[in-house]
Amino acid sequence: MSDSNSPDIIYTKVDEAPQLASASLLPIIRKFAAAAGVSVGTKDISLAGRIIAAFPENLTEAQRQSDDLAELGQLVKTPGANVIKLPNISASVPQLSAAIHELQSQGYALPDYPEDPQTDAEKKARARYDAIKGSAVNPVLREGNSDRRAAQAVKNYAQSNPHSMGTWSADSKTRVSTMGANDFRSNETSVTLSATQAGPARIELTGADGSVAVLKDGVDLPEGAVVDATFMSAKALSAFLAEQIDATKVEGTLFSIHLKATMMKVSDPIIFGYAVKAFLKPVFDEYGDALDAAGVSANSGLGDVLDRIKDMPNGAEILGKVDAVMADRPPLYMVNSDKGITNLHVPSDVIIDASLPALIRAGGKGWGPDGKEGDSNCVIPDSSYAAVYEEAVNDCKVNGALDPTTAGTVQNVGLMAQKAEEYGSHPTTFEIRHDGVVRMIAANGDVLHEHTVEAGDIWRSASTRKAPIEDWVQLAIDRQKAENCEAIFWLDASRAHDAELIAYVKPILEAKGVADKFQIMAPREATKASFATIRAGNTSIAVTGNVLRDYLTDLFPILELGTSAKMLSIVKLMQGGGLFETGAGGSAPKHVQQLVEENHLRWDSLGEFCALGESLKFLADVKGNEKARVLGKAVDTATQGILDHNKSPSRRVGQPDNRDSHYYFALYWAQALADQTEDADLAAEFGPVATALAENEAKIVEDFATVQGKPADTGGYYHTDDTKTNSVMRPSAALNQIIG
Repeated sequence: MSDSNSPDIIYTKVDEAPQLASASLLPIIRKFAAAAGVSVGTKDISLAGRIIAAFPENLTEAQRQSDDLAELGQLVKTPGANVIKLPNISASVPQLSAAIHELQSQGYALPDYPEDPQTDAEKKARARYDAIKGSAVNPVLREGNSDRRAAQAVKNYAQSNPHSMGTWSADSKTRVSTMGANDFRSNETSVTLSATQAGPARIELTGADGSVAVLKDGVDLPEGAVVDATFMSAKALSAFLAEQIDATKVEGTLFSIHLKATMMKVSDPIIFGYAVKAFLKPVFDEYGDALDAAGVSANSGLGDVLDRIKDMPNGAEILGKVDAVMADRPPLYMVNSDKGITNLHVPSDVIIDASLPALIRAGGKGWGPDGKEGDSNCVIPDSSYAAVYEEAVNDCKVNGALDPTTAGTVQNVGLMAQKAEEYGSHPTTFEIRHDGVVRMIAANGDVLHEHTVEAGDIWRSASTRKAPIEDWVQLAIDRQKAENCEAIFWLDASRAHDAELIAYVKPILEAKGVADKFQIMAPREATKASFATIRAGNTSIAVTGNVLRDYLTDLFPILELGTSAKMLSIVKLMQGGGLFETGAGGSAPKHVQQLVEENHLRWDSLGEFCALGESLKFLADVKGNEKARVLGKAVDTATQGILDHNKSPSRRVGQPDNRDSHYYFALYWAQALADQTEDADLAAEFGPVATALAENEAKIVEDFATVQGKPADTGGYYHTDDTKTNSVMRPSAALNQIIG
C-alpha cells in the first residue's frame, strides 16, 4: 500500500529482494531525511500491487489499493517529480499466474489468468492482466532519457578489489548463432511521419480471400515520429532452430537460447515456445493433438509442459518419449543443474541481457546437466543486436577476459522517453493467424508499411517520437562535454530504423557544432571499438536506442564491476523532474529463496545508496533545500565507506548480509554528517546518533548474526506480510531503538 500523498521523494515499493531490503533501509532513510525537512513516501508498483489495483470490484474495501503506477505516471510529467525507482518484476505469464494464485490463497477474489479467453468476462480479465505483464512499469515512468554509468566510488572499488573472471581460450567452442534472414532485423521497414500522415493509424491483415481484419486501430502517431514495422517468419525460425540443435550436438556444446520474454512480452514467449517445440519435435509430432487438448503451451516453457503431461491419461507414455528425445538431443545449458532446471524450463529464467554477460564473464562457460561447465551455442534468433554479443565473444577469444583492475568504462545515454522503441511496442505485436498481407495505414490513408506474411509469423511495429529523439541527442552532447571522451552513436546506416534516426542525429550535431565529437557506428563495429577503448583503460559513451540501452547497461557493468546492480542510473525527465533508478534485479529470486531457507539476504543495496545521494542533491537544486544537499554529499561519503571497509553483503549464511550493510551505511552516514562543517544543526543532531551507532556495533552485529541459519517467514513471495517482513528485516532491537 502506498503512503504520503505529496512527499518530497517517492521511494517505490517493488518485488522480491529489493522489496525485502526496503523494509530495513527505508526507516533509516526516513530518519535522516526528516532532519532536513524532507519527506519520503512510497508508491506500490509491485506485481502484486498492480494486480490488486486492476480488480477493485472483486475485492473488499480493506483489500483495495489505489493505482499507484498510474499516479506515478502523471507525477513524472511534472517539474517537481523526484522518484527513486527500484527494480520491479517484468512479469512473464508464469510469474503473473503465480502471483495471482498466491493472492487468491490470501483471500483475494481475483480471476485466473485466462490462457484462452472465451467469455466477455474472461476477455475483460485477460485485457487487464495483459496490461500488467511484461514491461508495464518502465514505459509509464520513463518520461525522460537515460544516463547510466558506474559511480566513481564503485568503479574505484572494482579496480582495487577485482571480481572473479573466467579464463577464455582461443579455441573456445562458444559462439553466437542468429538467423540473419527472414527475421525482425532483415524484414524491417521504417518511415518518419509527415504532418499529413500524423494521427490515428490502423493495422490490418488482408487474407487471400480478400477479407480484412483490423489488428489494431487508433494507434496515435504524431508528426515526426519514426515508425517501424517488421516480422519474423515462423517457418524460417523453426528451420533455424532445428539447424542449431543439430549443429550443437555435432559441436559437443551446450544448447542455450537467449531472449527477453519479460520485456518483449508478446514476441519472445512465442519464439521461446518454438524453441521448446523444436527441441521436443518428435514428441509434438506424435502427440500434438493430445497435448493441445490438454492445454499444453510450449510458450510457458518446458517446466509447464512436463507438469501438464504428468496429469494426462497417457502421461507416463509421453514422458517416456520426452526422455528418449532429450537423450538424443545436445545437452541443455542449465539454470540450476542441482534441481534439473534447464534453459528451456521457464521463459523468464534466461534473460539475454543478464545471461549472456554472465556467460562471457565466466570465460564462455555455462553449466550443463551433468553439473560441469561447458562451452555453449548461444542462440539469439533475431539478428538485430546479436552481433553485439558475437563481437564480445570474439574479442574475448582473441584478447582474453577483460581485466577489471585496468579496464576503463562504457557509459550509456539511452533513448527511452515516451516508450521509445519499447521492445516492439506490445500492443502492436501480433501472432499472425492466417496467410495474407499486413498493412499499417496512416490517418490520411497512406500505406506506411506492408508485409506479406504466413500463419504463425510474428509481426510487430514500434515508434519513437520526435521530442524524445531531440532530447536524447542533447543529453548525449551534454554528457560528452562533461566527460570529454569518446562518444559513439550505435546506429547502423544499413538498418531501416537506424537510418531514420541518423537523419535526426547528424543535423543536430552539426547545428550544435559538435559533429567532430561523435562517431556513428553499427553495433558490431561499435562493440569492437568500445572493447578496444576499455581494454586501454579509457572511457566511451554508448549513445543507443532503448533495447541496446537495456543490453549494454548489463553487458559492460557485469564485465567491469561484476554486476549491473551498482550502476548510477539517472533519468532526466523531459518536464524537469528526476527519476533515479537503482540497478537490475535479475538475480533477486535466488536471493529471496536463500532468505526464506536461511534468513540470509545477499541483496546489495549499493544501487539504492547511489540513487539516494543523487535524489537528495537534485532535491536541493530544485527546492533550494541546502540541508538536503549536505545529506546527499554525506550519502556519497557513506557509500564510499561501505566499499572502503568491505561492508557489502556476503553470499553465504553466517556472514554479514544486507541488514549489516544497512547498519554500516547508517553509521557512516551519521559520522559524515557529524563531521561536516556546512550545516551546524545537522552536525549537532547526528553527532549523538553516530556515537550511539558506533557504541552499539557489537550488539547490533550480533543481533543480525543470531537470526541467520534458520528459515524466515515473510508471509508470501509476491505479496508479503508487512509485519512479518519488518520482523525479519529489522531483528536488532538496539538498532531499532536508535533509528526509531
